[in-house]
Amino acid sequence: MRTITKLLFLQLLFLNTANAEVVAAATPKEVELGEMVTYSLTISGEDITRPNIRRLCDSDVISTSSQTSMQITNGAISKNYMLSYKFVPQKSCVINPVEVEIDGKTESSNSVEIKVVPISGAKDLDFVLKLQSSKKELFVGEAFDLKLTFKQRSDAQAVESEFTPPELKGFWIKNESQPKRYQDSKYTITEIVYSIAPQRAGELKISQAQMRIASRGSRTSSWGDWIPTIKWKTYFSNELSFDVKPLPSGVSLVGDFAIKAIVDKSQIKANEAVNLTLQVEGEGNFEDIKSFKPQMEDVAVFDEKIVIEGKKLTQKIAFVADRDFTIPSFSLRYFDPQTKEVKEVSTKEIKIDVINEQIKEELVVKKEEAVAVHETHALPAKEYDMFTLVFIFIGGVAAGVLIMLYKPYLASAKKSKGGSIKEPKVLLAKLLAFKDDKEVAQIVEILEKNIYSADKIEVDKKVLKELLKKYKID
Repeated sequence: MRTITKLLFLQLLFLNTANAEVVAAATPKEVELGEMVTYSLTISGEDITRPNIRRLCDSDVISTSSQTSMQITNGAISKNYMLSYKFVPQKSCVINPVEVEIDGKTESSNSVEIKVVPISGAKDLDFVLKLQSSKKELFVGEAFDLKLTFKQRSDAQAVESEFTPPELKGFWIKNESQPKRYQDSKYTITEIVYSIAPQRAGELKISQAQMRIASRGSRTSSWGDWIPTIKWKTYFSNELSFDVKPLPSGVSLVGDFAIKAIVDKSQIKANEAVNLTLQVEGEGNFEDIKSFKPQMEDVAVFDEKIVIEGKKLTQKIAFVADRDFTIPSFSLRYFDPQTKEVKEVSTKEIKIDVINEQIKEELVVKKEEAVAVHETHALPAKEYDMFTLVFIFIGGVAAGVLIMLYKPYLASAKKSKGGSIKEPKVLLAKLLAFKDDKEVAQIVEILEKNIYSADKIEVDKKVLKELLKKYKID
């Protein structure tokens, strides 16, 4: 009995293996652009490895499903698998054979051809998606507007919708407007405007935007009953192509700019701050403009972050010094796409007067003069009596005591004359001469922020004490 059972099992296994096959099909095979196609694989066999299918006809697979069934034919048992893949083809194509591993062997399906035809009655579509550009030829970094328009007929009903924006590879998105909605005689229209700029030269493309719409429909059952259904359809926009040209060598800005510099005062006291506001207005890639902070000798300069609001750029810079100085000119060099020329705009120099400026002492190094040595006859040492020596000794001790007693008063008078280093502005002024030292530079930066901004950062007193001792600052 066991032998017969084994023979029957082997026979069934042999029949399953012999009948192993993969059949591919598509429903429907001809569709209008935007309609969905279901690609299916019917697999017969006992043990299968499901293929990993994510794209068909260069379109993403939207959803997948599977079914399993058992069938007995003439006493032979077979297992069938139905794998389904839904997608929206954008052009006619042929789906190549798919390989599937069945019961340890690799089997191939048949190929399937799908035909995509243009949408009929395009003028009366329920839904329309469109891309428009203000420019077709432009330069790297040149900003332009990309308008996306979605139109829905007033009598068209949408149960649900899914929007897929266009791919903007090679473009930088500067701004995106809020959706603008309005009505005309037939459609409800929604518009979104993207402000974008190309990042590289060459031919760049913006792919189609997509809008999947679920609308109500119906079908008749085998009994003649009316059954409500939901039908999905995808609407595509047009595709855009751009010819992007490189900028001239040494230029990174493109557009049309104007620049001006404004100071809050032109006359200050020593170590008082002058606040300057730089403003750049116009059209162009403001985001590529770098900080205008200048490097100035004997002047402490610190800047705030650049702020861009619409078509205006602003940066604030503060200058601190203890003597007269001149704020340098600030300039912008850019390419004008209208005139096809490289232009430059700049501000004027601004002179700042310091009322009680501290004159910088010039360091004079004197050469040591050679002293001529002449041979002379030694004079006899002067002889002093004991009383004179005692008097000189007592006078020296008295002078030393007086110096020790009055030394604190002398030091206090010296400090009061030059200002106490406990005052942040005085300490800042004395440390500026040594700002090449990294530790000094750090403390100078903290002092500047504490004095000229709302920040209150504690200075490391141990490090400050060592630096004051190192550079003999009192």
